Amino acid sequence: METNYNIFIISDSSGQTGTNIAKTAIAQFPNAHAHLKQYPFIRTKSILTGILKLASEQQAIIFHTLVDPELSEMVTQFAQDQQLESFDGIQTPIKLISHRLQRSSAEVPGLVHNLNAAYFKRIDAIEFTVANDDGRNPDNLLHADIVILGVSRTSKTPLSLYLANQSFRVANLPIGPELKLPEQIWKVQPNRIFGLTNSIASLQKIRKERLKEYGIENDTKYSSAQSIKQELEYAQLLYQKIGCFCINVADKSIEETATIITEKLD
Repeated sequence: METNYNIFIISDSSGQTGTNIAKTAIAQFPNAHAHLKQYPFIRTKSILTGILKLASEQQAIIFHTLVDPELSEMVTQFAQDQQLESFDGIQTPIKLISHRLQRSSAEVPGLVHNLNAAYFKRIDAIEFTVANDDGRNPDNLLHADIVILGVSRTSKTPLSLYLANQSFRVANLPIGPELKLPEQIWKVQPNRIFGLTNSIASLQKIRKERLKEYGIENDTKYSSAQSIKQELEYAQLLYQKIGCFCINVADKSIEETATIITEKLD
């Protein structure tokens, strides 16, 4: 059974539309590994011919968003001839709208990209943030606009997603005396790292409520005041060692915390 496969994204603009479609489909096959290769701003037959040759050699699945109907048809015909899987992400929608309006399309590459650059940036930020939630992919800490640290239940994930919706690529990392800190954190610029803290009473209340959701009514180490105190002390010392800005979220909304972070970035 095949577990590794190649996907080519071919576009006459940024290729973000095709990439988003491909990634959405790829996510449904977690036990297989896709090698994604992007070929943006392809607007000549000669360059496209070279890319299609590579696609054939690598038996790639082709996702293409080519506004030029000749280039799009060239890909479709090539895929049929070479028995490759391909998906046209733009010509079919264009034809549907053209038929409904009884008029031809503008056939100008990049119109959506030019009008919605901010949209694509936000989508990229959200995808990055989701992929790097809760300490996943520590190598990506170096590629984040913002890195958020905090002990359990300090609202790292909702804060990260709120910032991502403002187009910031965010990675968050759980910390604690018993958690191993990835070495990559020491390579991140301290001014991009923000440490969250909270009051013992507030954190204890939040954790007890969380445990109740799992049917646990009795106190545990996770919800004990002494354990929380040790975690917060550890966090404070770590923030001092890193040299990052610390925010007490005890009396702050997600929006208020996000504002503090974005103002500190300016």
